Amino acid sequence: MRRRRLLWFLLLPVVLVTGFLLLRGRGEATQFTTGTVDRGDVVEVVGATGTLEAVTTVQVGSQVSGTIQSLYADFNSTVKKGQVIARLDPSILQARLGQAEASVLSARANVDRARATVEDARQKYERAKELAATKLIAETDLETAKANHDGAVASLKASQAAESQAVANLNQAKVDLSHTIIDTPIDGVVISRNVDVGQTVAASFQAPVLFVIANDLARMRVNAAVDEADVGRVREGQEVVFHVDAFPDREFKGTVEQVRLNPTTVSNVVSYNTIVAVDNRDLLLRPGMTATVSIVVRKAENALRLPASALRFRPEGYQRPTAGRGTAASGAPGQGAPRPGGQGAGRTAGGRPGGGVPGAAMAAERGPGGGGGGWGRGPGRPTTVFVPDEKGQPKAVDVRIGVSDGQFVEIREGLDEGAVVITGTEIPGARAAGTGPRPGTSPSSNPFQPQRPQPRQR
Repeated sequence: MRRRRLLWFLLLPVVLVTGFLLLRGRGEATQFTTGTVDRGDVVEVVGATGTLEAVTTVQVGSQVSGTIQSLYADFNSTVKKGQVIARLDPSILQARLGQAEASVLSARANVDRARATVEDARQKYERAKELAATKLIAETDLETAKANHDGAVASLKASQAAESQAVANLNQAKVDLSHTIIDTPIDGVVISRNVDVGQTVAASFQAPVLFVIANDLARMRVNAAVDEADVGRVREGQEVVFHVDAFPDREFKGTVEQVRLNPTTVSNVVSYNTIVAVDNRDLLLRPGMTATVSIVVRKAENALRLPASALRFRPEGYQRPTAGRGTAASGAPGQGAPRPGGQGAGRTAGGRPGGGVPGAAMAAERGPGGGGGGWGRGPGRPTTVFVPDEKGQPKAVDVRIGVSDGQFVEIREGLDEGAVVITGTEIPGARAAGTGPRPGTSPSSNPFQPQRPQPRQR
């Protein structure tokens, strides 16, 4: 008996608290957060990151090995085409030049000797022919004289070839000696110097890079990596806005110059290099800076727009109509009614506004004449939003949407300016508990749009 009383004594507070909460929950009506359809610019962008680089960059190297004797340019030096920027120690190459000159003189002397031998052999051959005609010498002596003459001619040709080779070696020695003087091939600015005075450079298999010179830093470009999922929307001539960490409060602009076909794969992620032309007249941007790029792919100016969170809101028990029965329950815009089913049946795929439209809506998105009834033939992409009716309850309205920037979505058909749309559900007691409405939305990072004000309570 005592145990039973003790059990009732312990359960009584739990029963009272549960009943109080149930009665309180029933007494509080569901509240909704709302937004207003207004006018403004909606800009759809493709985000990417890239690196700033000069349009033309030349690596100045050395074709010969040697020791750096002197330098005439340093970092950030402005140079002109043909200006000497470095010299190598020429002593070894000057010695090779002297050897080549001596070889040429020796080869020419051999040619003169070979010519004299040919002339002597020719005279003996002519005399032997005359004597052989009078039968004064044997036939074999004539043949010997002819062979000696032909051999002398061949030796002359060999000496002449050796002379040509010696001259070529002399020219090579002169060229190598001229390569000890390093000059710049273009006008520009030295952005990198990789050697110091006294350092030895070895040009064995490839020329060592001594300087890196940028042609004109007033014209630069951003080499951005665009994801394969977004590259289909990027075209040449599109406007680009980007930021760099060095100037976080400044916005730089550019234009898409080229979308390269060669793919780049890093950790199974495929991207395509997109070249953005940048005007850098004030010389604030520098090569190597990391740029956060936003490529404007679509833009709607002074368009009707609504908060993107309104597209994600679905009341409890709502189910999108199936394909072939129209977008709204009554077959006309703005007359749809909630149907039984699971919550969130109409949520967008991947959290993107207006995405993941199934059935007839997907067919209508393909273009005029594709899928659905008359509502599926208008401009834009069909979807459903909810507005409060006379009693404050959600009422489905069919709309057509266009450009989206993640924070606002363009309305092309279905709502007028000033219309109130439901963006979320306010859970009873959520404000006291410190929680917000649902579904929640993260603030947009789009550089073209200001942050949306807090939704008003209805």
